[in-house]
Amino acid sequence: MYSIGIDIGGMSIKAGLVKDGKIVSSNRKVTAPTSGQSLENLIVQINALLSENSLTEKDIAGIGIGCPGLISSEEGVVDHNSNMKWENFHLVDLLKQSFNVKIKLSNDANVAALGETVYGSAAQYKNAIMLTLGTGVGGGIIIDGKLYEGGFSKGAELGHMVIVKDGEKCGCGRRGCLEAYASATGLIRMTKTAMKNAPDSAMWNYVDGDINKVGGKTAFECAKAGDKAAEKVISEYVAYLAEGIMNLANIFRPEVFIIGGGVSAQGKYLTDRLKGYCERFNYGYTNAPKFDIVTATLGNDAGIIGAAALVV
Repeated sequence: MYSIGIDIGGMSIKAGLVKDGKIVSSNRKVTAPTSGQSLENLIVQINALLSENSLTEKDIAGIGIGCPGLISSEEGVVDHNSNMKWENFHLVDLLKQSFNVKIKLSNDANVAALGETVYGSAAQYKNAIMLTLGTGVGGGIIIDGKLYEGGFSKGAELGHMVIVKDGEKCGCGRRGCLEAYASATGLIRMTKTAMKNAPDSAMWNYVDGDINKVGGKTAFECAKAGDKAAEKVISEYVAYLAEGIMNLANIFRPEVFIIGGGVSAQGKYLTDRLKGYCERFNYGYTNAPKFDIVTATLGNDAGIIGAAALVV
């Protein structure tokens, strides 16, 4: 049966008609400046998907929505979204005034994890943790095939566990969070520091001598080419990320960790190094339960597909 997945972002809202984990049809609108206008646009988007595919409400299992910010999933409320300035936005109740179907709302990182576990790289596992490595570090937890959101549906903020006491400042205001080290932002900061300490590093040539051009790929690509300063950056980055993974493994013992976000484009070059580190330092060493580490496969479709999975 079909379902509709909604991926809400600060810049755009994407809607997709999904069947068996595949997007059949989709559309996108720029996120409006107010919640009311965004709601109106969303209703238009959903109706367009139905009419363009000759479907009615009876043909869909429901509408799933992934949204960033603080979410009360049981109530279907966006409590707070700083980027879009949404406060106490009763999105599900308002949508139900236009659509008489099941409607579910959850945090965007959570639905991405659900999508990867139901339809993506971790489909063969029932217990999984996803870490999305982008500007920040998002997290999602799947236990026995079901999304775990924590108390008040506001848990699973995996990027904000402290791994370095009094460490680097995190965007949340604390210091030493995993996000401050394992995000692309943290990687770029470490790369720039290494370049300043190594003026002969190949990383300078990679960015044409302009440190402002440093990105998440800079250290990775130069490390692959044999640059020692870049290799040191990647070794440190892998160690921070792997320590976070092992902390979570000791708490949850999942079967698999899914790495998503821009940094995941490094594929096996990243996951093989993470596996090697974890095998050396994991609690219990060879006697501890093993877990796999894979990269996400749904890419930019994860938000829509994961949201649709909420109602399937």
